[in-house]
Amino acid sequence: MKMYKGDELLPQFVKISSILPSQEYLVSLTMKLSFVLAALLTGAIAVPASSERMAARLERRAGRQSKPNSRIASNNLVAASNASHVQYSSNWAGAVWDTYPAGTFKSVTGTFTVPTPSGSSGAASAWVGIDGDTCGTAILQTGVDFTITNGAVSYDAWYEWYPDYAYDFSGIPIKAGDVITITVTASTTKAGSAVITNKTTGKTVSKSLTSTAALCEENAEWIVEDFEEDGSLVPFANFGKVTFSSATATTTSGTTVGPSGSTIIDIQQSGKILTSVSTSSSGVTISYV
Repeated sequence: MKMYKGDELLPQFVKISSILPSQEYLVSLTMKLSFVLAALLTGAIAVPASSERMAARLERRAGRQSKPNSRIASNNLVAASNASHVQYSSNWAGAVWDTYPAGTFKSVTGTFTVPTPSGSSGAASAWVGIDGDTCGTAILQTGVDFTITNGAVSYDAWYEWYPDYAYDFSGIPIKAGDVITITVTASTTKAGSAVITNKTTGKTVSKSLTSTAALCEENAEWIVEDFEEDGSLVPFANFGKVTFSSATATTTSGTTVGPSGSTIIDIQQSGKILTSVSTSSSGVTISYV
């Protein structure tokens, strides 16, 4: 908002330094300001809708948090995917390495095309991370949220070291169809980095992180999540499909591991399976069903 000096509100040939406002002028100005303030407080003058939406969005983002994988029993559930090693979760869909010992994984990366969520309102998030499944005390992760609110779609790039909340990156606009590469790297169990590159625009953002919550470094994952805001799961949006390509995890020995053979996780809520996941040697495809 541009700030004006007092004399800029008067015509150019009149200067505050040369005259003093009359008492009538001051009384009139005071009455007008009182009227405007009262109108704003009572709603008689509406704040622009875009400002309201931005304020609501910022307030909502302040309480955004990813959570560890919340696995649920698979009794009497029929997998939407064809894999025989499917597990179920209330909040995660994707591929997770859960058979390696602690101290294995140092970095996870993947590339995906930003989808367009459909419906009225809801959200989902695509991210990569270290830990959060068999090791549920810490997660180093970064990704992109896609949100639809009354038909309007928005995107937010973020990073998080759970149990802390997520924080949004700035300076990296994202739109549907953009190709995004996301990477997390653990330099130690309590320090690491998150990097997001928009390959369509050439923009890259990064953040160095530290935490008192130590990673186990035993899980590597490529996920679409139904995340939380203010302690509750957001309505899970129909995100269409997210495919992670060039999906690899790097171990402490320097070798790379792809998603093939990892555990597949599908989201199941209220007795209904909402996703279908498949993997390849270097890819993970997560579809809303």
